Amino acid sequence: MNALQRFELFTLNDGEKAIEVVEDTKIPNAATIVVAKQDHTLANMIRGYLLKNPKVLFAGYKAPHPLDPHFILKIQTDGTSTPLEVLQETCNALIALVGKIDAKFREQFQQKELEIGLEEPFGAPGAGRLPRGEYAEPRRANAMDYLDF
Repeated sequence: MNALQRFELFTLNDGEKAIEVVEDTKIPNAATIVVAKQDHTLANMIRGYLLKNPKVLFAGYKAPHPLDPHFILKIQTDGTSTPLEVLQETCNALIALVGKIDAKFREQFQQKELEIGLEEPFGAPGAGRLPRGEYAEPRRANAMDYLDF
């Protein structure tokens, strides 16, 4: 099969760089950045946050082939910052955002653990269960059925 081994999708080979920056000679304040061992997930997040920055005139990416685990990011700025500085700011902002999401998730998870107890992940064993063969009537605010007039 042509597909890479799973570990080859995220581990760098000897001498392989994670990020390679090439300054663009045809377009002012532009650079092409090749990010190894990453895919659309990271590329789209970076591109989206780059476009929110008022210093950025253009940001786009492409993944050349599904079997090649890298993407190419192109950035053009207005000249107040270099493309590499803007990329650094964007990555720092994304790291802070992911940290906030992680903290919020852990907070909500801890609150849920306190509500249901630590013994069982889904509450106390047997909670809400009836003996075999017995069925509970559904609870309704009013006793009328939807066919009752």
